[in-house]
Amino acid sequence: MKNSLIDRGIACFALAILALIAIPAQAEVDLGSLDLLASNTDNSPVPRGAIVGGIVISGQARYQALDNEVYAIPGLVYFGEKLVYLGDRARYYFYKEGQFSAFAYGRVRFGNLDPADAVELAGMQQRDGQLEMGIGANYVTPYALLTVRAASDVTGTSKGQEALLWADFPIVKDNLLIMPGTGVMIRSAKMANYYFGGVSGGEATATRPAWDTGTTISPMAALITSYRFNKDWIGLFALNYEWYDSSIKNSPLVQHSGELYAGAGVGYVW
Repeated sequence: MKNSLIDRGIACFALAILALIAIPAQAEVDLGSLDLLASNTDNSPVPRGAIVGGIVISGQARYQALDNEVYAIPGLVYFGEKLVYLGDRARYYFYKEGQFSAFAYGRVRFGNLDPADAVELAGMQQRDGQLEMGIGANYVTPYALLTVRAASDVTGTSKGQEALLWADFPIVKDNLLIMPGTGVMIRSAKMANYYFGGVSGGEATATRPAWDTGTTISPMAALITSYRFNKDWIGLFALNYEWYDSSIKNSPLVQHSGELYAGAGVGYVW
């Protein structure tokens, strides 16, 4: 009991230290259908219940005037039978039968452009955060976890929508998980213009022409690994890359043809 309390104290202390240096993340990192692999066993690489800890994320800045950043983010994730909470997004499974399941989906998308961050962005409208809600479904096959998901802005910020078609290919060996995944993200014109490089007529300048992304389709790939050190501690590494639709990568604001993010973290299984 004493050692358990000490371990929990260490976890809370580490979380508090990370909280002092945390800044809002703008990374497009998704843990896929990791929750479908959760179990209560002591060596499961995806434990059922709450995990508290922190993750360090680094990746490519989306806009030309901005530099790449490193984010240290504390937090909590939860893998329940029906509720799954992953920091900025959550699922609630309202139907599970055999290999098929359906869920309600919610996400807080952080703002990702502030004209005060660089003189080159002067005159741009600030891109604020929004709340997105939607639905999705999973289907489990012998070789892949298939996911389809659609969500829409419900706060009136971008008034846009996005849809994801995804397949994860998990390999589980004792306390180790290796899960590559691939899919495609479809964004409406309003969503893509607001968060992915659109320039309205009122934002255009002599060096920054107006730009309409239209509806975009972007292939994506990811790799997620987790390792259960022991009953109480777990490590995670995630890598995500998106190949931008041509109308995003050719935007006068965007500096890359795609977007790479990677993160590594450690957590205490509560």
